[in-house]
Amino acid sequence: KIFRNFAGTFQGMSTENRFIDKISNEQTALLPAIEFRGEIRIVEDERDIAAACKYLAEQPVIGFDTETRPSFRPGVTFRVSLLQLSSPEVCYLFRLNRIPLDKAILQLFENKRLLKVGADVAGDLRSLRQIRHFRDAGFIDLQAIAPEWGIAEKSLRKLSAIVLGQRVSKAQRLSNWEAATLTDKQQLYAATDAWVCTRIYDRLLRTPKKPLRQ
Repeated sequence: KIFRNFAGTFQGMSTENRFIDKISNEQTALLPAIEFRGEIRIVEDERDIAAACKYLAEQPVIGFDTETRPSFRPGVTFRVSLLQLSSPEVCYLFRLNRIPLDKAILQLFENKRLLKVGADVAGDLRSLRQIRHFRDAGFIDLQAIAPEWGIAEKSLRKLSAIVLGQRVSKAQRLSNWEAATLTDKQQLYAATDAWVCTRIYDRLLRTPKKPLRQ
């Protein structure tokens, strides 16, 4: 029911599915880049969490992603540094190295009516649970549903390439997400990663399914 209601908000359905099942790194690199053009709001003060979560809870669907400070030493890992939750117009960057994984955020995670779309959702949720336990609901993993449209790729970069015909830059992936100030490039990268998940999901719902051939 949730899927049908959400799909009904879009402008019609494509008449055919032209998605390829796989795409090479070289083909992907030739595509134009896709970037989030909306507003980016950084949440690094506890008092700003409630207002951000109130806005996000009112959306029918939001994009979801996390970033973690990279470790270049064996055996050394870090907790999630950044949580990105995005509507089509506004992306909130919650700096979890500065603020708690607040109850208001957990209520978004546990709200089954609020669709949260990401790629490798299980991995992100597992990392977030190292901070605080919660019971997730309403999450949609693009990696899990893409085969229903005949797509074999798993990475967000390649899913975007196949579904949208645009590539997601990964240039900032290994940057320091716990830096004192996030650069403009880091902010744009993080926001795009969350937001583009909703764009991919939108396009999938408007395209006939074509199960992956075994």
